[in-house]
Amino acid sequence: MPVNKNVPDVTQTSAHNEIQITPLPRRPVAPQLKETQAYLEDAKKLAQGAKTLSELKTALESFQGCGLKHTAMSTVFADGNAEADIMLIGEAPGADEDRQGLPFVGTSGQLLDNMLYAIGKTRKDDFYIANVIPWRPPGNRPPTSEETRLCLPFIRRHIELKNPKVLIFVGATAAKTLLGTKEGMSKLRGKWFDYSVTEEEQGADPLSDQKKNQTIPATVLFHPSYLLRSPGQKKHAWADLLKIKKAL
Repeated sequence: MPVNKNVPDVTQTSAHNEIQITPLPRRPVAPQLKETQAYLEDAKKLAQGAKTLSELKTALESFQGCGLKHTAMSTVFADGNAEADIMLIGEAPGADEDRQGLPFVGTSGQLLDNMLYAIGKTRKDDFYIANVIPWRPPGNRPPTSEETRLCLPFIRRHIELKNPKVLIFVGATAAKTLLGTKEGMSKLRGKWFDYSVTEEEQGADPLSDQKKNQTIPATVLFHPSYLLRSPGQKKHAWADLLKIKKAL
């Protein structure tokens, strides 16, 4: 068989043509992760710096770390009676809440008011109402875990400054976030829990130090928007409301 003289002799040239592999540089921490951590520290600093509810509202309005703020129309802070003993906390504003700047004012808010009225209570006189997330997620989607983390220092400080005698978490997001649990609503609703007022790392503030071991009784209700979608659950919500009425 004839030899093609144009084909190089691999055995003779391989030693001179070794492939040089350059190691990849060490991957730095993702900029987004570093940025989120920086914003989280900023949120904690702003929240702990607030000594009154009015100051907390101002701090929340000045916080630029959560992207939801830049797509929402309003910062939805609170509604109801600031002197009330009961604090009710939901998930996040919807379209109506975003437009009006108040929590629970849409169709689900009307149902909530009816639920409270059914046990002889009113928003105006007996409840102070806020949300875990103060800005409406686009399209009413659920807030992401990152968005929730960034807003958590503010709602925790909100509870601490308000200092209610009873907490009612409305819906799974509020309950799971503030109770630190992964349990579903079927295991949370209608039961009572101890909400810890301060976290271990929040020891620099005198108010937090005074309340270091304080707990507040907390219970969980179905979110009214869920009840509108699942009317068959209203009987369970009514049973839970009666338990709350009895406890109060």
